[in-house]
Amino acid sequence: MIVKQLGWALCLAALTWGSAAQADNKAIAADEMEAYLEFVDYGGGVIFAEQIPKDEWPKMTVIDARDAGQFAKGHIPGAINMDWRQVLAKRNSIPKNKPVLIYCNTGSLSAQAGFALRVAGWENVRILQGGMQEWKAKGGFDAAARATAPAQH
Repeated sequence: MIVKQLGWALCLAALTWGSAAQADNKAIAADEMEAYLEFVDYGGGVIFAEQIPKDEWPKMTVIDARDAGQFAKGHIPGAINMDWRQVLAKRNSIPKNKPVLIYCNTGSLSAQAGFALRVAGWENVRILQGGMQEWKAKGGFDAAARATAPAQH
């Protein structure tokens, strides 16, 4: 009987400790997000296609945060596919020592992925404003040159 009671007590203690550890982890994560939001610059690391000169693209790690099917249908040349839900799981493959650009179709899912990475300590992450759609509409790699070209009359 004492062994059975001790067994139940150990199980209850393990469950209680596990719940407390989970709560502590959630509180730490919330504290980290709160600190990030207090100090992040306006725009949260967003960059427009026309702000990236053509010769800068090869210097960046470009992550397409869409699913594999969308990536297969077309993507920014040189981009690697990493579903937005997987960026933290695959964070060890994302460099911290060079610029990282994340995009999706419109910028909303990549913004979530970028936020997660920045809270996790990546300060070199930028989100492509407007995503793939806006990148194509603005001229792709030539967006910066188009934006600075003299007006045609």
